[in-house]
Amino acid sequence: MTAPAQAPTRGTSRWTGRWTTRRWLTTGVCVSLLLLTALSALGAWVLTHSTQINTRLVDHSSPALIASVRLESALVNQETGVRGYELTGDSAFLEPYRSGLRDQTRAGATLRQALEDDRRSAADLDLVLARADSWRAQYVRPIVTAPAGRPVPADPARALASKASFDSLRTALVTQQRHLETERATARADLQGVRTLRNWVFSTIAVLILALPGMIFIGLRRGITTPLEQLSRDARLVAHGDFTRPVTSEGPADVRKLADDVDAMRRRLVDELSFTEDARTRLDEQAADLRRSNAELEQFAYVASHDLQEPLRKVASFCQLLQRRYAEQLDERAGQYIHFAVDGATRMQTLINDLLDFSRVGRMHNQTATVDLQETFDRTVDSLSIAIEDADARITHDALPVLTGDATQLTMLVQNLLGNALKFRDPERPLRIHLGAERRGGTWHFSVTDSGIGIEPEHTERVFIIFQRLHTRETYGGNGIGLAVCKKIVEFHGGTIAVDPDHAPGARITFTLPALDIPAQAPAPQA
Repeated sequence: MTAPAQAPTRGTSRWTGRWTTRRWLTTGVCVSLLLLTALSALGAWVLTHSTQINTRLVDHSSPALIASVRLESALVNQETGVRGYELTGDSAFLEPYRSGLRDQTRAGATLRQALEDDRRSAADLDLVLARADSWRAQYVRPIVTAPAGRPVPADPARALASKASFDSLRTALVTQQRHLETERATARADLQGVRTLRNWVFSTIAVLILALPGMIFIGLRRGITTPLEQLSRDARLVAHGDFTRPVTSEGPADVRKLADDVDAMRRRLVDELSFTEDARTRLDEQAADLRRSNAELEQFAYVASHDLQEPLRKVASFCQLLQRRYAEQLDERAGQYIHFAVDGATRMQTLINDLLDFSRVGRMHNQTATVDLQETFDRTVDSLSIAIEDADARITHDALPVLTGDATQLTMLVQNLLGNALKFRDPERPLRIHLGAERRGGTWHFSVTDSGIGIEPEHTERVFIIFQRLHTRETYGGNGIGLAVCKKIVEFHGGTIAVDPDHAPGARITFTLPALDIPAQAPAPQA
């Protein structure tokens, strides 16, 4: 299985192709906020401008026009009162004149206040008031100061001049009111325009606010969720076993980087699977070779236990028979040679038996069951009773547990360890052997401690190698296979075994075995 080429990447612009999801989101949020801020500022300006125009219309233009009309009415009342007093001399006609003067003063003050920022209208007011003052000074004051009770003598020239002066005053009033009406109409038109602009601005803001979630959704959909969905689909297909499907790379830079990483992982899996398939093929071939080798080993074990043993027994038997029958005819050296031949055949038989025992560990004896280590220990001590008595040894032990394993192999383990301690005793001190047991979590830790000759630290690994002897056969018998068998039994049961290099005097061999969830016996050391 081979990996396809790099996953395709859709075309992106040179600068947006490097944008990450965070940058896209930050840019989108900033643009939206700037747009909303600009529209909000425009809306605030529209509201402020509308308020200013409305204030000008309500507080200035309309009051000024009303005050101008009242000013005109006040002047007309003055003119009417003066004309009645001139014709009749009745002082009652002076009341409209005086009332007109008061109204003129109030209307002028109102108009002046309303026109404080309008120079043209203020100039119109000044002109009206100036002509009113001129009209009163030249034509009205001589009449109102005349004695009451009789008509003021008629003067056609004065009457014509007074009429011309008042007409000029009326013209100034008309001009003023026309300007004020124009200003008021302009203010109303400005207010209407601002209202229209306000409506458009707020409608645009409303539309933008309503459209903004849609635009955000579309942007997230196209820029983030769609690439992630595509990545998820490709990843699911790969997870379901379609390792030939490339993982597409699209969207923001970090999403494309993620897709590239996933595709790299897919291609790595393809390579690993290809390697695993090759390794599995090689393992199958090796397993077949191993089965053939095991069959040959079993055949060899059968031959060694039967065909090889028989010639060795014959050699030993006939040599012993030769020694007994012709002992008188053989010299001392011939007897020595016969002894060497018998000893060699005997040791060869022992060696073959030891090899068979070593090869059977984990192969012949593999009946897993619960094993009471206390009973195993008792049987072993009973079988070694003669050796224990000869060595004058004292053997103690901790409370021993119930384990899961092969009873025969565990018996061999205990027997070899105790036999090893009995064999390598120190004649200078009493032999003491102790089998310790301690549970630590899910593992039992055992130790066989003796007061024998001990094991040098440089030999702590060598003693577990088959046929590795530390002493001559004349000093200590055996073939150097006991601890090698122990190591094989312990490792077969999932434990470890080692020599404690710090223990002295004597030797301490520690090993571990998996624990079984059955309560151990009460801790009471026994002899």
